[in-house]
Amino acid sequence: MNMVDTICSIATPPGRGALAVIRVSGSKAFEITGKLLKDPQKMLSQDPNQAKLYELYDTERLIDQAVLIKYVAPKSFSGEDMVEIICHGSTYIQEQILQLLLQAGARMAQPGEFSMRAFLNGKMDLPQAEAVSDLINSQSEASHRLAINQLKGNFTNRIKELRAQFVQLAALMELELDFSEEDVEFADRKQFNQLLDELQTDVTALIQSFKVGNVIKHGIPVAIIGKPNVGKSTLLNVLLDEDRAIVSHIPGTTRDTIEDNFTIDGINFRFIDTAGIRITKDEVESFGIERTFKAIDRAEVILYLVDITDTTIEEVEQELLFLENEIDFINKVFIIVANKIDKLEDFPSRFSTWNEYEIVYISARKNVNIDLLKEVLASQINKYAITDNTLLTNVRHYDLFLKIESSIKQIKEGLAEGLPTDIITIDLNHILHYLGEITGEITTDEILNTIFGHFCIGK
Repeated sequence: MNMVDTICSIATPPGRGALAVIRVSGSKAFEITGKLLKDPQKMLSQDPNQAKLYELYDTERLIDQAVLIKYVAPKSFSGEDMVEIICHGSTYIQEQILQLLLQAGARMAQPGEFSMRAFLNGKMDLPQAEAVSDLINSQSEASHRLAINQLKGNFTNRIKELRAQFVQLAALMELELDFSEEDVEFADRKQFNQLLDELQTDVTALIQSFKVGNVIKHGIPVAIIGKPNVGKSTLLNVLLDEDRAIVSHIPGTTRDTIEDNFTIDGINFRFIDTAGIRITKDEVESFGIERTFKAIDRAEVILYLVDITDTTIEEVEQELLFLENEIDFINKVFIIVANKIDKLEDFPSRFSTWNEYEIVYISARKNVNIDLLKEVLASQINKYAITDNTLLTNVRHYDLFLKIESSIKQIKEGLAEGLPTDIITIDLNHILHYLGEITGEITTDEILNTIFGHFCIGK
């Protein structure tokens, strides 16, 4: 990306709407935008940070009446001179204004270029820029709060604290190198190891938080499993309040996984309806069952449906034994859902436990106890509650923290083996480099293009 050019782009979603926003940013933003007015000087003389109504022209042809907001560098989103054009939402009007800006000397912005310029101009650090993308894509209260926390700088502040501690260690080690001929140790090795233990605990906690952060960001996957014709698709439709999956009395109707989202208590759940688990000679159904096990593997919560009118306790216990041999249930929430209670004269109205597994009695067809099932799901997600604690949500950050953890282990091993100070300092410098990559103090064009290339064009 050429940061010298003046760029422009539509910042609102494609299509027709009441209003649309077009952004212009760069050293010639006022001059180029002024060419759309009858009197270009009006744009140059307009007071900053004020909205003003103008008529926009293509030579003598009136294109639209639009509101223009002028931002003078560095007091703008991008840190440059910038104009936001708020026009009517006709796609034709948007295209016409964009063409006029291009003819006047601007070029089309590339994905994320406005945010990249904001980062390069010191308006935000790299984690905050990444939080902008997360904020745009947030689909629940929980994912929104995560993005807001990162945008406020909570994550960056945590990284700065860690970096300050590692800088202190590195400074002591470098000092020892300066006095290596005198054989002086400025860093007490016992305290050094103790501090490394504390830092390793912090780093490991951040790494472990990635699972929670990533799940909240993308939604908690819930696999609905069970034998064919126990009501899995009916339950999915009831939870989503729409006919998302085909429902039939014929066993084996669902041949593939079906996914959709639903929010409970501000947490986004991704419900996955799966093919019924059974032995079959049908090749297509077999592929569906294979995908069922893959869905179970990536699920955080498993809803195991049984037909309470056609299943004995002994059969359920056998099925559970089979599933436990086939599936790793460690760290997964497993809930037994006894369906079709509407066909019984008497049924339990409250949930209980069964072989240490929670059980909920419902009728998916009659919509009985579905709210109770949602309450049980919500009660199981306390570990996903959002606080102001730092959570990793970004794969790039996660990967760099894994490298930091590895370097800490190498430093501890080096100290235990009595390796020279200059060797240990290499790993300390690696850690500082990785932390710099996270905050954006150390970057390459490849890293920036990868990060900002996933943004919207107008952001």
